[in-house]
Amino acid sequence: MSAERNIAVVLFQLGGPDSLEAVEPFLYNLFCDPDIINFPGAFLARKALARFISKRRSLKVADHYKEIGGKSPIVDLTSAQASALEQKLNTIVKAKVFVAMRYWHPLTQEVIAELKKEHYSNIVLLPLYPQFSKATTMSSMKEWNRQCKINNFVGTLESSICCYYNHPLYIDAIVENINRIYQKFSHLNPHDVDLVFSAHGVPVSLINEGDPYQLHIQETVRLVVEKGQWQSPHRLCFQSKVGPAEWLKPSLNTTIHELAANGRKHLLVIPVAFVTEHIETLHEINIETRAEAEQLGIKQFEMMPALNSHPKFIECLADIVMKKVDNTSIDLGSCRQAIMRYDQKKPTILCPFWNSSRQ
Repeated sequence: MSAERNIAVVLFQLGGPDSLEAVEPFLYNLFCDPDIINFPGAFLARKALARFISKRRSLKVADHYKEIGGKSPIVDLTSAQASALEQKLNTIVKAKVFVAMRYWHPLTQEVIAELKKEHYSNIVLLPLYPQFSKATTMSSMKEWNRQCKINNFVGTLESSICCYYNHPLYIDAIVENINRIYQKFSHLNPHDVDLVFSAHGVPVSLINEGDPYQLHIQETVRLVVEKGQWQSPHRLCFQSKVGPAEWLKPSLNTTIHELAANGRKHLLVIPVAFVTEHIETLHEINIETRAEAEQLGIKQFEMMPALNSHPKFIECLADIVMKKVDNTSIDLGSCRQAIMRYDQKKPTILCPFWNSSRQ
């Protein structure tokens, strides 16, 4: 172990309500984010609109959380990931891993307060979003920069990671998780099983502006299918649409209906962009979509579990952190071009293994 370095890793994640009472304030924080709700003049109406939407949606969303245990599991699962990563890193360097949630506790400012208590030779900002998007990674980075300015915090050798959608260990972890569930279809001809990759959707307007999220998702799916070598057909779809704007298509709902209409009866749904279980997997897929699939005549509906603390996923995160700290470059395909195309004027969110720059 290197005694000269003492690194801090900050895991960025969405967050989720830790009680039913927290549902409405969590939604308010979510819809106050300008990277979520944005239109000409939005800054004048954003808070009022966020209050209206969060109040209107909170009762229904709270009912969904009741069905999965009364709270989001994302905080506990992310904390477990942080502990596993910290243990892994401490076999190499002295390291401490923190969790900064975007919309609920522990919030970014709480993590900064903890970081100020000790000196770190390196601070690595690591989003738990393998695929980059303005709505996720960039939003978390902007909040980090904003809170650093408010709290007068300047980290030593601070650096950020934007994505790792094609990291071999990340791909291996997904393939292993798929194989665990794929065994449940062993009594069938593989051609009778459909692999349905489902990713969280984003507005098409983001993609048209150059957001590389869709490209990153497509490349992750391509690599997973190539590595898995299954004989089953596969599809990519998107879920969790909010509001009237056009989002990425096809939707998970449309895909399930089309498969059922074509006489397909055996589905394995793969939540490809989610690294922990939360309401979009446990409720939207495993309760809502499952029930709809059964009504449509689907005989076998299975869901791949999220990676959570899968050993290879933790190895992936540790590898990314150490290569960042050691300033080792990795070829991540089209990532650089995608990011620069998206944000040519202000490239504040840089590619993995580049140094970040604050505005």
